[in-house]
Amino acid sequence: MADEEERLAALNAYDLEGKGGLPSLDPVVEIATRLFDMPVAAVNLIGSDHVFFAASHGIGDTDMRREVSFCAHVITQDEVLVVPDTLQDPRFFDNPLATGEDPVRFYAGVPIRAPSGHALGALCVIDTKPHRVFTPGDRMRLKELARVATERLELRRLEVAESGGRTPFENSAATSPNAIICFDRDLDITAWNAAAEVMLGYRADEAIGRSLDMLIPEEEWAPIRETARGVLAGVVAASGADCREYTGIRKDGSRFPVEFAWSSWTEGGNRHFGAIVRDVTERRAQEEALNRLANFDTLTGLANRNLIYRRADEAIRAGKAAAMAIIDLDGFNDVNNTLGHEAGDALLREVATRLADRAGPQDVVARIGGDEFAMLLVGVEDREAVQEVVEGAIADLGVPIRVAGQDVRIGCSAGIAMSPLHAGDVRALAANADLALFQAKSEGGGRAFVFIPSLRMAAAARRDSDAALHRAEERDEFVLHYQPQFRLSDGTLTGAEALLRWQHPELGLLQPGAFLPALEAGSLGAAVGTRILDAACCQAALWRSQGVADFRIAVNLFAAQFRDGDLVDIVRATLARHLLPPEALELEITENIVLDREEKTLPPLRVLREMGVRLAFDDYGTGYASLSLLKTYPLTHIKIDKSFVQGMVDSGSDRAIVAAIMDLARGFALDVIAEGVETETQCELLRVAGCNEIQGFLMGRPIPADAFGETFISRYAGNAAGGFKP
Repeated sequence: MADEEERLAALNAYDLEGKGGLPSLDPVVEIATRLFDMPVAAVNLIGSDHVFFAASHGIGDTDMRREVSFCAHVITQDEVLVVPDTLQDPRFFDNPLATGEDPVRFYAGVPIRAPSGHALGALCVIDTKPHRVFTPGDRMRLKELARVATERLELRRLEVAESGGRTPFENSAATSPNAIICFDRDLDITAWNAAAEVMLGYRADEAIGRSLDMLIPEEEWAPIRETARGVLAGVVAASGADCREYTGIRKDGSRFPVEFAWSSWTEGGNRHFGAIVRDVTERRAQEEALNRLANFDTLTGLANRNLIYRRADEAIRAGKAAAMAIIDLDGFNDVNNTLGHEAGDALLREVATRLADRAGPQDVVARIGGDEFAMLLVGVEDREAVQEVVEGAIADLGVPIRVAGQDVRIGCSAGIAMSPLHAGDVRALAANADLALFQAKSEGGGRAFVFIPSLRMAAAARRDSDAALHRAEERDEFVLHYQPQFRLSDGTLTGAEALLRWQHPELGLLQPGAFLPALEAGSLGAAVGTRILDAACCQAALWRSQGVADFRIAVNLFAAQFRDGDLVDIVRATLARHLLPPEALELEITENIVLDREEKTLPPLRVLREMGVRLAFDDYGTGYASLSLLKTYPLTHIKIDKSFVQGMVDSGSDRAIVAAIMDLARGFALDVIAEGVETETQCELLRVAGCNEIQGFLMGRPIPADAFGETFISRYAGNAAGGFKP
């Protein structure tokens, strides 16, 4: 309690509550939002039961109670507090700031302290979406901004000290880390603090009693005396810094640039005044550091997004041709994951060097994301010339890069947009370059694509499609149909595959081909995948309870379900919720999910298999890496793609492929399910080949759960081999 009282007393010395903030802190929070690319930043001061802002950017009306404030947690520690996702943090998951409108989903804050060491509040950055990464470099930059904020708050504390009823300015100066000098009416020195001793080299007893003139050369005496007498007379405002820059003289005769921030007060009936003497060299270094933080990438030294956008805007406003190329590295995460982050950083620095070497003197090269770069070509109007430069950069990056003792090959893709041809402002220019990059990657990567208007129409269509999918999810328009699976040897019903359909209110029942690619590529994939899993397991549990005791449900997984890292927990919870044994669930994966994502897909699949969940490789034989996947992944089944099943009647090649798949399956001790079985002849050929199970229109089309129950469950309950004639 005593310490809290002391802390609040230290906070009161700044006299900021109810004053509308401190303008000198506004640049700090604005730089923070640009530096970390987040919508909100604030210097938040912590009162007894509430908080208030000394400065803020991007914050509207909000709950100011201390008990819900994230910054109130920050002041209890010395280091940066980082909350990657508030809804996943046990301290904040139910905090009103995290669950309300414009929720706080990401938070990073660093404490701000008074010279006495008491915590005043925090400098924080906030986003409405989670951030999985906030690097040690990011923490360092946030601390540096907090140091700047602390210095500007200290100037405020010293200005407040002159007001009536507060500690005299001279006493306040004794505890200040800034150089403070006080004078009498004759401009003779009356107080000289420890920081002034360090800055100017004189001990207090050497300085007190001497004239202001000792601080600066003779040629500057007149202007500084004029300003000082104006402050003393009340003609010049005793607040803030003297705009004039002076030359300070140390005891050893060395000179340095200084400025004065004046304060004036009455004590014992006499008018006194003093100044905070600031070394402008230090300030300039600080401003340069802030400028670099705001405009340059600390890892590579390249411009950042803020600077390249500003240079593009300047070129466009000046009527110059400007081309923006956004370049995305292919396979960079593999370098990080296999060789380590230090190797990844070294690779990024070399990429930066090669891009800078390709750029001209007027051009700007920037790092605008983790492995994303940009080039601004100024004054180049010819499309072919722009494309030649960018394709040259792609070729440069294709030359092996030596990192961690290994030669690493890194590919890249680029999107190009030009002004005024494609856009009249920098935002549209960058957006169009992004669309062109998307197209370049869609076409296989390793190339540069120049923006064309149809890309924007396609993007609008994707946006409309995504909105429609979100509406469908909200209105429960996604439904499951079930297709039966049978053991070929005796006709036993073994289970069913749950297949997604869209019951569109206007277009009727839509098959997966009409919407599944957009669903998987958008933001809903994981959520819909989780709902499919829950609904299918619920249905399987019901059917097992109705007499088909060994019934197995097959559910297709989306790539998005592996991204968040919680697939195992979701499956485990779903099985427990529906009292379903793990062996009753079969999860199907395809090559497009596992290819190039082994580090994310393989560990959870191994855990699921150890739990007893069955794993099937869908559409087997249609990809390029199927054989190696059989060695790596803990599969229980492979599913022969329907194209081979339907072609095997007339094609010896397809029959040979099916036979080869069966041999592989036996070698790896895997069961085989054939999809798309439509004729008795196909069925017989599969039996001869040794296939275990089949599904297809011959045995049953995908149908809703109610119809499936009436058609199959009621028929096979207690007599699973009672209907299909193999």
